[in-house]
Amino acid sequence: MSILVLGTTALDTVTTPSGRRREMLGGSAVHFAMSASHFTPVHLVAVVGRDFPRRHVDFLRKRGVDVTALTIEDGTTFRWEGEYRGDLNTALTLSTQLGVLATFRPCIAQHQRCIENIFLANVDPDIQRHLLERMRSVRLVGLDSMNYWIDHKRRSLVRLLKKVDIFVANDAEARSLSGETHLIKAARGLRKMGAPMVVIKKGEHGAFVSFKDSFFCLPAYPVETIVDPTGAGDTFAGGFMGYLATAKNLNDAAIKKAISYGTVMASFNVEGFGVERAARLTKRDVARRLKRFRDSVSF
Repeated sequence: MSILVLGTTALDTVTTPSGRRREMLGGSAVHFAMSASHFTPVHLVAVVGRDFPRRHVDFLRKRGVDVTALTIEDGTTFRWEGEYRGDLNTALTLSTQLGVLATFRPCIAQHQRCIENIFLANVDPDIQRHLLERMRSVRLVGLDSMNYWIDHKRRSLVRLLKKVDIFVANDAEARSLSGETHLIKAARGLRKMGAPMVVIKKGEHGAFVSFKDSFFCLPAYPVETIVDPTGAGDTFAGGFMGYLATAKNLNDAAIKKAISYGTVMASFNVEGFGVERAARLTKRDVARRLKRFRDSVSF
């Protein structure tokens, strides 16, 4: 079954100890789509300006991403510039230029309104709600956000939590929105707000999922050389949701396997700048690393 992702398509400039790249293809929807497309067809919903390079659109098409709902408007494309230092766990934002994203309202084709699996990647919660209200029959809805929206549009975000099945957040976001410092309590608090399942990303420390009466933890896949962490969380979400879109039942076994796939996909993402590593990733690469990951965590 296919999946529709709403988010940003951006031009990223990133500096890490491994070097610097200017105006790379990036954005939450792009990183998610590159990952999820290994499991199921992906429809990307985003906006770019007239300055967005045509080669990036062609690249996404070649990767099997449906760009019917990639809107091109007069103006400039969303740009983000950041720098990673030290342990590379946190990006220092140097510049953010919203461009056409400032006035974006999602526009999808009639046939896309019937897609049952939806992921609302990081963007204004009012934009996320705008899209969700136009979908006809949803099976599974995932939601991501960030501290900016938690601080500035908390009411809209909390209202949206009641309409989704899965909330994906990093540990800082989970603590901020729930008001709890302990992650188990934070996950429980977020579920009380409305999301039946909560997935907390902990960067190099792996992921934690709370679902029904159970919880599940996995470490991160050990990567020897981290080049660029940008988009790792979106890549994780793409692997996680991409696999769940193909699962017949959303039981504990399926969720554990989905978390494993998300972890493995994120490990590939950090090995190159932007989508460089994802661009040459094969299903065979994914299968091999998943097996190695399983062997490393089983006992």
